[in-house]
Amino acid sequence: MNNYLESLNWRYATKKFDSKKQISEADLNTLLEAIRLSPSSYGLQPYHIFIIKNTELREKLKVASWGQSQITDSSYLIVFANKTGFDAELIDKYLANVSDTRDIELNNLQPYGDFMKSKLLDLPNNIKEAWTARQTYLALGNLLSAAASLKIDACPMEGFQPEVFNEVLGLNDKGLNTSVVATIGYRAKEDDTQHYKKVRQSKELLFTHI
Repeated sequence: MNNYLESLNWRYATKKFDSKKQISEADLNTLLEAIRLSPSSYGLQPYHIFIIKNTELREKLKVASWGQSQITDSSYLIVFANKTGFDAELIDKYLANVSDTRDIELNNLQPYGDFMKSKLLDLPNNIKEAWTARQTYLALGNLLSAAASLKIDACPMEGFQPEVFNEVLGLNDKGLNTSVVATIGYRAKEDDTQHYKKVRQSKELLFTHI
């Protein structure tokens, strides 16, 4: 646990990446598996993840990110795209996966499926979209922690134009929306931010034991 906390203290939102240092395929696969294993409400994972290496594509997305160099200088740009809506199919596919993975008769899962449908399907569309967007932040958190444990730098980013990302990546036709992005790679030596002391609330201010 001490090593884990040391990793969290080591990490910071990297502002300048060393474009010459690239993440290995093995480490990238570890990070993607950490994302895949992330928790989500009901386990539904109502999102899709795009791992972008393409230089030309990232140059276009940089323009939609107020020119922030992390978009193009990092090893990879990770785009978390939430579903803008969903119907019973999302739940049915999840139940089929549960049935296959745990060797459970699909009929035995119907009561749980009916419960999820009763809680989710009648929600207004704007509430559905807000809910799916929140799930992507759970996956983002897993990515940041896993990257820190591997001493890989990352920068979570909300400073971008989602509508442009959606257009460039063709997400509108897929029923998806860019909710948050992260860049991963290795910090540049000239990134002064790495030397700043980490600023967080004290335990006394942040926590209340009841």
